[in-house]
Amino acid sequence: MSHTFSHESLEISHLSLAVPIGGQYVEAVSDVSLLLNAGRVMGLVGESGCGKSLTAQALLRLGEHQGVKHCAGDVLLGGKSIFAMSESQLRHFRGGQVAMIFQEPMTALNPVFTVGAQITEVIRLHLDVNKQTAKKRAIALLHDVGMAEASVLMGQYPDALSGGMRQRILIAMAMATNPRFIVADEPTTALDVSVQKRIIALLRRLQQQHQQGMLLVTHDFGLVAEMCDDVAVMYAGQIVERATVHEIFNHARHPYTRALMDCRPEIGVRGDMLPVIAGQVPAPGQYGAGCRFAKRCAFADDQCASPIAENAWHDGTHHARCVHGDQQ
Repeated sequence: MSHTFSHESLEISHLSLAVPIGGQYVEAVSDVSLLLNAGRVMGLVGESGCGKSLTAQALLRLGEHQGVKHCAGDVLLGGKSIFAMSESQLRHFRGGQVAMIFQEPMTALNPVFTVGAQITEVIRLHLDVNKQTAKKRAIALLHDVGMAEASVLMGQYPDALSGGMRQRILIAMAMATNPRFIVADEPTTALDVSVQKRIIALLRRLQQQHQQGMLLVTHDFGLVAEMCDDVAVMYAGQIVERATVHEIFNHARHPYTRALMDCRPEIGVRGDMLPVIAGQVPAPGQYGAGCRFAKRCAFADDQCASPIAENAWHDGTHHARCVHGDQQ
């Protein structure tokens, strides 16, 4: 994938990652290329086990602490490689240039420090301000994410708060230094439906207000429809389809994309069983040489046993890794 680099873009370029299984490294993410642009939200969609979180964490080199190995490719901010960064540069990059919102707030918040201490620490780490200025900014951020009694909340501990409140605090921390890009890894999965809606509306408002680029990791096409401008569909460590939201919803080319969309429950439709995709995502090390979705695909034939390249439609802006894309 060839692009002109900009300080307003974050690019994943031909990235491959491996994970340790049974005493050896096995490729789990294969030749992934994506471009995140300022002011746009990219949805990364797929079932559990497809490699979405591994890819998202690679944007901040977070997987290295869990033994994830960088095999090939790069992550580039304005053309500069994050894999060439020193530990000092990386600390300022994380949170300063690219911030992450995790799926489960209590894994990201420290239970022994107050909310105020954790937000002000982020602010002081990345911005040259004193404690008083950092505290004022922290209170303003909590107001921005819809938290009443922000001054009181600063003295609270995370385990005294609800899941929705903790997720809002994570969003405030992510926004604290006005990063160029946000990585949101299943940010509403742990919340009930009514809270999910409010959190998504908040994320979208803040992202548009600050014109940030965002990578939204999800398995939910309903969320994609609400939040995203562009979509990349991931299956078994590969990007199998990528296009704008409009193109994906109206002209999906890959059978896996269509199957995921068909699995969405529809309000008001009664009497029919919810469709499911038969089989399961192959584990790393069991991908095979051909189409990785072939064993679960109704269109699979002999052509699918060979490696599948991306095909392009819609003036080259819609790509799908499928030899039967014209039949969809």
